[in-house]
Amino acid sequence: MSAVPDEALKGDRSADSYSIEQCLRGDRQSFRALYQRYQPKVRSMLYQLCDSSSLDDLVQEVFLRVWKGLPQLRQTSQFATWLYRITWNVANDRRRQLASFKDRERNLSQMLPSSPTDRLLDNLHYQDLVRRGLKQLSFEHRCVLVMHDLEEVPQKEVAEILEIPVGTVKSRLFHARAAMRQFLQQAGVQL
Repeated sequence: MSAVPDEALKGDRSADSYSIEQCLRGDRQSFRALYQRYQPKVRSMLYQLCDSSSLDDLVQEVFLRVWKGLPQLRQTSQFATWLYRITWNVANDRRRQLASFKDRERNLSQMLPSSPTDRLLDNLHYQDLVRRGLKQLSFEHRCVLVMHDLEEVPQKEVAEILEIPVGTVKSRLFHARAAMRQFLQQAGVQL
């Protein structure tokens, strides 16, 4: 996981601030620029946290909330953190919605052959294992692991997004990694 240089972050933040100012003046092209910049990260986070069958709708919901909420955004330099908070809220709302349906339990099917021979199938198998392992975690642990380890959001930002202390982020990350490691080892993955 490579760190993003400070200059690149500052460049993104000033580009975000400019785009937000233009959006507030009614420039839809500027919102499109924000969407194009952040949609892959939002989609990736939602994919890891939610049921993939409704992924397009969830991404649309995030950006609809962003559009409606832009006038209330006070610090445009904190746009990414604010966006991730909205993404987490949408994922959490979806989790609650799915929990209310007793008949919609985990429905992952094993579509891979029993003895995959090429790298592509091995990679797909590993991705499936990771996804199943993530589903075994509590929502709180999964959020922290996805944001920090998969989306490379710094711990301090994860704490801001989830509105919890950094120490809680570290603790959840530790326990989530341990549970994930145990799940993968039980599945036969050599770590």
